[in-house]
Amino acid sequence: MKRAIACLAALSLAGSAAATSPPAASTYILAGHLIEPCSGKVLVDQLITVVGDRVTSVKPWVRGTRTNAVRDWSHFWVMPGMIDAHVHLADYVQTNDPAEPLRHSREETAYVAAHYARDTLMAGFTTVHDVGSYRASGNIELRNAINRGDVIGPRINAVGGYITAPGGGGEVTGLPAGMVVPPEMREGVASTPAEVTARVSHMFASGADSIKLIATGAVLTEGTEPGQIELDGPMIAAAVSAAKAHGSWVTSHAHGAAGIKLAILGGSRGIEHASLIDDEGIALAKAHGTYLVMDIYNGDYIDQVGRQQGWSAAILRKNFETTDEQRQGFTKAVRAGVKVVFGTDAGVFPHGQNALQFPYMVKYGMTPMQAIQSTTCVAAEFIGWSKDVGSLTPGHYADMIAVARSPLEDVSVLTTVQHVMKGGELVR
Repeated sequence: MKRAIACLAALSLAGSAAATSPPAASTYILAGHLIEPCSGKVLVDQLITVVGDRVTSVKPWVRGTRTNAVRDWSHFWVMPGMIDAHVHLADYVQTNDPAEPLRHSREETAYVAAHYARDTLMAGFTTVHDVGSYRASGNIELRNAINRGDVIGPRINAVGGYITAPGGGGEVTGLPAGMVVPPEMREGVASTPAEVTARVSHMFASGADSIKLIATGAVLTEGTEPGQIELDGPMIAAAVSAAKAHGSWVTSHAHGAAGIKLAILGGSRGIEHASLIDDEGIALAKAHGTYLVMDIYNGDYIDQVGRQQGWSAAILRKNFETTDEQRQGFTKAVRAGVKVVFGTDAGVFPHGQNALQFPYMVKYGMTPMQAIQSTTCVAAEFIGWSKDVGSLTPGHYADMIAVARSPLEDVSVLTTVQHVMKGGELVR
């Protein structure tokens, strides 16, 4: 009897505690125009209800009726927070010095990364795929700091360090004589399928969400060529298999046509850059459902700023040889119905300027709605986060932006975002 009374008392106390716990606060946003990219629809005069950090309902609102709206965005165009699927937040922005990554301590780089993360969020990019930092834990620790609330920034799907061949596109090369790359910047270097498997497992043990392979040479890495294959088919397949064993996936940096096809056939979910993709590669991407993440703004920045700052002749040459080819491939891929994702390679150019790519995407073949879809629902699908981001339908995070004019009429308006909300919290 005493035991029963004690149990009832405990249940009563538990019920009392639950009853006194305050419910999650509700936020209401009036959206004059709401772009829902996954359906391709534009809804007029909508009341968005947010409870905690999630959208709980989206309903029509009749102008003139009383409402308890906390945010009156009735004069704005509202859409889900944008996603950049190719950034490098946890390293210094590209300069004319190949040794730049070695000239800054881990701590200094971390402070700068926090600044970059804030710039990215304030520009309306509430989620990013950080596809590599030279210190493998850099983007992982930045993600963790943001998730803890220590740093203001976007949601990050982090890959850790690059899985790259010795001296390949993911290495720090072109250094002055006597300067040595520290081991902490070579954690993803691998020469065999077995080493690739071990390096991939190491990245996941360090907290990576996904994996980035450097399958070919790179435009910005001294001593490598974009068309050169650096990871062969068995090595790519080993990485894909190891990632699957951890419930995850792989994307591959691949400029050259042959390397692109190897990565697609090896099971890579995405191809980064895809600069020299040919018709066969486009057909393979379409057939395999492979995503292309093509940074078609970047070439103009490299050419202009690289010349002004004295970047190496080799980098300027490689950029010249790939820029127009990449844009032609982008046009063909869009026409073929390949899944093309918004990704900019921010970190080569300043963070926060990511949206400068949108006009290029429209110029080279996308409609404004397709460009918006590429940075919302398509990008969310690519990184495997469709249930949480890329849409403002109920159940998704309340990540949204507001702009003054219709981006469907002028997509460049996305370079000037008036308001940004992440997880129901107004950050701008």
